Amino acid sequence: MSKKYFGTDGIRGRVGQYPITPDFMLKLGWAAGMAFRSMGACKVLVGKDTRISGYMFESALEAGLTSAGADVMLLGPMPTPAIAYLTRTFHAEAGIVISASHNPHDDNGIKFFSGKGTKLPDEVELMIEELLDTPMTVVESSKIGKVSRINDASGRYIEFCKSSVPTGTSFAGLKIVIDCAHGATYKVAPSVFRELGADVVVLSAHPNGLNINENCGSTHMEPLQAAVLAEQADLGIAFDGDGDRVQMVDHTGAVVDGDELLFIIARDLQERGKLQGGVVGTLMSNLGLELALADLAIPFVRANVGDRYVISELLERDWQVGGENSGHIVCFSHTTTGDAIIAALQVLMALKRRTEGLAQSRQALRKCPQVLINVRFGGGANPLEHPTVKEARDRVTQAMAGRGRVLLRKSGTEPLVRVMVEGEDETQVRGYAEELAKLVTEVSV
Repeated sequence: MSKKYFGTDGIRGRVGQYPITPDFMLKLGWAAGMAFRSMGACKVLVGKDTRISGYMFESALEAGLTSAGADVMLLGPMPTPAIAYLTRTFHAEAGIVISASHNPHDDNGIKFFSGKGTKLPDEVELMIEELLDTPMTVVESSKIGKVSRINDASGRYIEFCKSSVPTGTSFAGLKIVIDCAHGATYKVAPSVFRELGADVVVLSAHPNGLNINENCGSTHMEPLQAAVLAEQADLGIAFDGDGDRVQMVDHTGAVVDGDELLFIIARDLQERGKLQGGVVGTLMSNLGLELALADLAIPFVRANVGDRYVISELLERDWQVGGENSGHIVCFSHTTTGDAIIAALQVLMALKRRTEGLAQSRQALRKCPQVLINVRFGGGANPLEHPTVKEARDRVTQAMAGRGRVLLRKSGTEPLVRVMVEGEDETQVRGYAEELAKLVTEVSV
């Protein structure tokens, strides 16, 4: 069955536009509560990022969940991976995150975690969707759920992050600039790195509900690049609004993306004899990552874009590490989902073991020129099915045969078509990408 509301990363959209409305969230909370309660006693953790609409949707979900007889434990602003972790440690039936990740404040969404801290199985999402189409009821008064707040949630997660590196680890002498995107990591991330001994300079850690991801964080790297150079720091770390993406900046001010961070982590695991299987990337992973891993005899496979698909591929193969060039990095030896702080710590440990800087450590991966152009479209017919676009895609693919890749795909979280061309010659690659993007734009009007 196809899903009506759930996308690749939960339910997401513009605040105030269906289904991202208070009445839908009330019904969603009830439907989720009914679905989880059918599996037994029901305790649900609810966390959020820092966008202003989170207050409204938290209240609506709380009312819906309790009306179905579910007990609710509120976490407040916390990174998405923290909710996955705490859902496991509190033995809850589910965790809910109110967040639109790297999107601006006027978007929001809902992500669910199972009691194991993983994405909900398809059958549970379908059960929730079926319940959304039925009349809402309320359990008898004596069975209405209760609500409490976990006041030490931040401290618990900070200790969990620190436990992902060996006991006694110290980053003393390391100067780091951290960009928290005015998002969910604004409290915990600086504490983690400071408590491990690093000299930390913090950017974008004053959320006001409206400034999340605004010209900062992992989607806007320029402020971090400038700060690393101005502070003469060893490196910079940028998180996104909900703390499941990470990008870095080396001491020269150059951006180090998720592909390069994934390579550094995988190589370190192999050098320590701890790499289980190979590495999972996505259709968007740079060809250079695949080639660099091949030089180390590390297997590499591509999943569809989205951490859900990376995780599914890892589970199917019983591998432990995978990720996306956007900075979603999964380290199954430490946690159950993409975790930006955990991934950043693994990179720092890899650098420490090699006694080298980030700029030096990334050199073994030579990225192929890759041009990505996002084309916004207004819905309706899929522009990728238009004959003109398909013909051009096939023509460019044939011209690039053996020397690169062409990928056209719709975003799973935004009304965008992503046009990506990758190859040896940057000028040629950019020309092909602009040609394809122009055609997609023309047929989308």
